[in-house]
Amino acid sequence: MKSELYLAYLSQIDENRIYSNYGPLNDTFEERILQEFFEGEGAVSTVNNATIGLMLAISQCMRPNGRYALMPSFTFSATPLAAIWCGLEPYFIDIYEDEWSMNVDIVEDTLKKLGDQVAVVVPYATFGTCIDLTYYNELQKKGIPVVVDAAASFGARDKHGHFGKGFLGSIIYSFHATKGFGIGEGGLVYSGDEGIISNVRQAGNFGYKGSRESTLKGLNSKMSEYMAAIGLATLDVFEQKMESRKQIKQWYLEQMNKWNLFEKGWRVQNCSGQIVTQLLSILSPRDEKAHELIDRLDKQGIETRCYFSPPCHRQKQFATSNQSTMAMTECISDRIISLPFWEEMDTMLVSQIVKELANTLHRGG
Repeated sequence: MKSELYLAYLSQIDENRIYSNYGPLNDTFEERILQEFFEGEGAVSTVNNATIGLMLAISQCMRPNGRYALMPSFTFSATPLAAIWCGLEPYFIDIYEDEWSMNVDIVEDTLKKLGDQVAVVVPYATFGTCIDLTYYNELQKKGIPVVVDAAASFGARDKHGHFGKGFLGSIIYSFHATKGFGIGEGGLVYSGDEGIISNVRQAGNFGYKGSRESTLKGLNSKMSEYMAAIGLATLDVFEQKMESRKQIKQWYLEQMNKWNLFEKGWRVQNCSGQIVTQLLSILSPRDEKAHELIDRLDKQGIETRCYFSPPCHRQKQFATSNQSTMAMTECISDRIISLPFWEEMDTMLVSQIVKELANTLHRGG
């Protein structure tokens, strides 16, 4: 995004002489998001990063006598770390084969087994997909708190409108530079329950409410006016950014078809709704290891990533955490490759990347 797109917003900061503390640009940013994306339903609060948003949402809703936070292992480490910072233990749940999101049948069985020991359930909307929130809304109604990690889902839509609209628990979106709606850093907490957002906002301001007295466990989560300015400018061009990402994903799929990669065992995520593609993560054939393919691609000058490999339950920090069986998580994490993805890519570059990907299989022999 060119600087002239947000210079007008930046100039307002010095005119207002307000630089943080839920300033006027932040207020405008929040109001635009609530109206333009959630049709005025519920409430939102910006945060200075999505991990802090997870911590605030979990800390404000978790059952006080609970011990565990149920969540997938196939997620970014920020998810279990946020639970740990709230004094909870991650309890990892396996995922579905096609959607790569948390298996709700296993969640239900685990809830029956653990009972009141479950403090909160933290599903992850994998790579921005619109997971079905029906089951999680029912949990929320039953008094089992749910905080959805929807880091890459801002802008995603399903049959109900923007993903998460009206959800009775909390949903956290990330505005990190790597996301489809990237402003450098920052995030958003949304809920269909305005009371939840009121508590999150108070906790994010040191627990203050109307005075300089902390009345609940708080920290500093406030977004600066500078990040709000970039956010407002990004909103102005977000439709264009979403279309660019949609086109690049389509080019990738067309090239993968051209090289018969799907016939050779490659797979893409079965996504629900219209997502804002953050990155294109694909599964290699079952007899191929992602890390070996990544090394071969790197030798050809193509930089790729493994999201999420190793999964959280294989990482040192979480190695002692309880877990369900992890067969599907391990199968997918061993084979996943995230291809280069940014808005200025053209069809020729995508074609070159997929060609090298196809040739990489032959070199491996």
